[in-house]
This record gives sequence, C-alpha cells and structure tokens, in this order.
Amino acid sequence: MLADELAILGSSFSVAPLPLEASMADTNDLIVSVSGIRGIVGAGLWPGPALAFATALGTYHHGGRVVLSRDSRPSGAVLRHAVLAGLMGAGCEVIDIAVAPTPTCGLAVTRLQARGAIQITASHNPAPWNGLKLFGGDGAVLPASKGMEVKAIFDTRAFRHAAFDKLGGMTENHQAETWHQERVLQLVDVTRIRSRGLKTLLDANGGAGGPLGKSLLDALGCRPVVKGGHPDGCFEHPPEPLAENLQTILPLVPHAGADAGFVLDPDADRLAIIDETGHYLGEELTLALAVWRRLSQEPGPVVINMSTSRVIEDLAQKFGVPCVRSAVGEANVVEKMRETGAVLGGEGNGGVIDPRVGWVRDPFIGMGLVLDLVAETRKPLSQLVAELPVYFIVKDKYDVSRERVPALAAALEQRWPQAKANKLDGLRLDWPDRWVHVRPSNTEPIVRVIAEAPTQQEAERLCKEVGNLLTK
Repeated sequence: MLADELAILGSSFSVAPLPLEASMADTNDLIVSVSGIRGIVGAGLWPGPALAFATALGTYHHGGRVVLSRDSRPSGAVLRHAVLAGLMGAGCEVIDIAVAPTPTCGLAVTRLQARGAIQITASHNPAPWNGLKLFGGDGAVLPASKGMEVKAIFDTRAFRHAAFDKLGGMTENHQAETWHQERVLQLVDVTRIRSRGLKTLLDANGGAGGPLGKSLLDALGCRPVVKGGHPDGCFEHPPEPLAENLQTILPLVPHAGADAGFVLDPDADRLAIIDETGHYLGEELTLALAVWRRLSQEPGPVVINMSTSRVIEDLAQKFGVPCVRSAVGEANVVEKMRETGAVLGGEGNGGVIDPRVGWVRDPFIGMGLVLDLVAETRKPLSQLVAELPVYFIVKDKYDVSRERVPALAAALEQRWPQAKANKLDGLRLDWPDRWVHVRPSNTEPIVRVIAEAPTQQEAERLCKEVGNLLTK
C-alpha cells in the first residue's frame, strides 16, 4: 500500500531503498520509536540513521515545507547536515530556525504553515546522547499512530527520492523565538508583573532555552541572574532538572535575593522551580502552580497523564472543573486536551501545555503563569506552595518482561480489590488519599512503578509492596 501511495506522486520521484551502507548504523544502542530516534553519538547514532529518519519524515509529508531546529548539543551541528540532506533529498523545502527550544519549533510550524518539523535533541539525556523528535503540521509532536507510519517508512526504507530538478532547498529564519516571546507576553499581565519588581535566577545549563528565557524575564522586568545562558551545550551539571542534579544551583537563589529560580532542560520543554528560600519545588509543582493561575483566569477542563500528582485534581475540584487523565506521553495528553477542550494540560515532569501558545510542553508560558500568580497574589512562592495539598511521589523500576505484565496486573488487582482500577495505560490503582501506577516501558524491558501518598514513608511502602509482587 505504501508503495502504491508513493507511486501516485509522479514520475519526478522514485521509491527505492537507501543503500544500507549509506543509512544503517550499528543499531545496538539506537532507540527507534514512534517518537523518533535517540542514541549515543558515535555508537548507535551517527549521521546515517539521522539521514534515513529525516528521509522517512520527508517521505511521510510528501515533500513540502518542514521546519528544522536543534538543541545546543555540539553533535547537533553534525546531525543537522544529515537531516538537511534527508529532507531536501525527499523534496522538502526546509526552514532552519537553528538552535531553538522544542516548543519554539512547534510554534514555528504553525506560524510558517509547514507540514511538520524535526527537532534534533535528546531532551534531558546526558551529553553523549542526541536524537530526532518529529512534529506534524499542527505544531504538536506526532501521535503514536502517525509516528508508526514514519517508523514503517524508516524500517522498510521505502523512501521518496526527488529527481535532480525537484530537490528541496533551505532557508533560515531567525524570528521564531521573537514570535514565541510575543505570544507569552500577550497571555500574562506584564504591567502587574513588572510593577512587583521581582528578581529571578535562570539556570539554562548551556541549553537551547537560555536566550529566550533571559529575554522573556527581561521583558517582564524580573531582573534575571543567568547561569549557563549561552546555548553551547556545555552542561555544568547533569541535564535532567532534578533536585539531586541542582545542589550547586539551589543556594544561588537566596544568595541572589531572587524571588524564584527557574531551571530548564537542554531542549527547554521542562521547567523546574526553586522558591525564594532555595527549596526545590520540583517539576510536579510547576504544573500545579501554572494550573492554579490559569484556572483563576479561565475555568475549564485540565488534562494530565496517569502518573502526574493528584494535587492537580485537587486544584481542579477547587475551581469546579473536570480533571481528565490520559495515557503517559505528551502526544496522549495533547490528544485528550483536544477532545475535552482543556484550557491547560501537561505532565508531572515540568511540562506545561497551553493551547493558546501551542501543543508542546512549554516552560516559557510556565514561567509567565507562575510569575503572574506571584504578582497577582502578592505572596512568595514558598507561601503559595504551603497552601497546596501535600503529597509525596516515589518512582521505581523493575526488570520485568512486557509479556508478564497482564498476569502481574491481575495479581495486583486481586491484592487490592477495594482500589479503583484504571487500565488506560498499564494499571493504576486509586484509593481516597493515594495511588500507584504500574506500566511497562516502551523502550526497555522494565516495568515502572510510581506511587503517591500523603507521606514519603507511605509512598515508599506502597511502591515497595508492588515491587515485591512484581518480582515474586
């Protein structure tokens, strides 16, 4: 069927496999999924598979206009050439926005009326990693169903090769971050935020979000003290914005006299927050604070994934609006947001999705909403957080094959028959004040177990008890 569909494109194009020696790497360390590819540069990932996957996306989009961007990793400059060759060879007109945050890439797709995009990034993975993330024409990460189509083209090498006079071209665009900042500023009370005279610390850690983050905070009058603001990919600490990776950053916030500290991951689609005392609020509370502010502006449905803290549910209940859960994954959250007409959505990894800006996790609207909340309430972050319900989340993983999961899930339901079971994504068991979510990984032979309870000890105990049942 794929070959038949491609055949109707005309005699200017051919459908043929790319020579293996030109496109294949030793894939032992290459992760290929419906989201794109990711691997260690020089091992599983090198320009060959990047070329092949870009050609697959160009084939999927039947040529046309495609946006290209990358995070700040030096290896991205190398992979860029392979991606350009793949897209242009498939007849795509590429608009290169250079080093830019992932949500900026999504916004650029819609502003430029492109058919899709590729962001060269390994997200929060360590420096040796890189990868490709794929977008559709709506500016959102490709959902699984469409990602499967691209992956099938990649797997079969049924590529679209343009003839010499139908090859694509490339132009550069340097306006995307300006468009992004302007949109965020339209959605928050800039005058009120500026009047508070707030001071902030921004830790971009050498990632793609440094320039836009500083520019936005400057525009809001928030006097940013910037760490790692140059997007050179030189990570001063491990890139995932977790508490254990930020021990040198936390004390800098009170030392600078800042009202808030904002921490970005390398491609700037996650946001962690530090309060004025230097306390790590974590990524779960990023979404909670953003939801609080957004619902006070416009009550409406909120969507979160199955592993996100129930503090969002409590906030939704306070504002009298539904809180809907989706399967884990940004694309799943976006799909459910569209179904429900949600005013905000996101994941507990610091990902805030505001459809007024775009359909991608966006720390910049996240910062804007949090600063707007601080300015509107005239309360410090520590006090705002103290007014939220308190829960503790514990995350663990176990070496269990996917084939055993159904039987194990049944055993867990039998162990806790009084719990409310949800099988949308693995198994989630809910009690009035706690929950546990058990789901197989999409990329590893492991099962993830996430539990939340009113105390750390209770969450750990629940997580451990589930783990014992999984490994019996």
